[in-house]
Amino acid sequence: MTTNDPAPVILIDDDNDLLKATRQTLELAGFAVSAYSVASEALATLDRNFAGVVVSDIRMPEIDGRQLFGRVLHLDPDIPVILVTGHGDIAMAVKAIKDGAYDFITKPFATERLAQS
Repeated sequence: MTTNDPAPVILIDDDNDLLKATRQTLELAGFAVSAYSVASEALATLDRNFAGVVVSDIRMPEIDGRQLFGRVLHLDPDIPVILVTGHGDIAMAVKAIKDGAYDFITKPFATERLAQS
């Protein structure tokens, strides 16, 4: 990746409308976004050489955001993970940050805030 290459983002959310809107906002902000509605598909693309950030909803079928976060940490603890949820509370946010999440954002959120994280 050169300095002119857009920063890669893996975005996971099972709400397709929100996924599309967030993807578009991040792309307009200059990021290279790979969007997934299923966490297992996103995990299949990740390896230790990933030089970007993972943004994931927490409540999803199959693999939820906390499980995904744990798998990313196991793969490479240096990959930043931002967790997003509409059902979070302070205790959940504190735990995620203590466990190493880069950020914890509650829905609804201004997508510009995510781009600035």
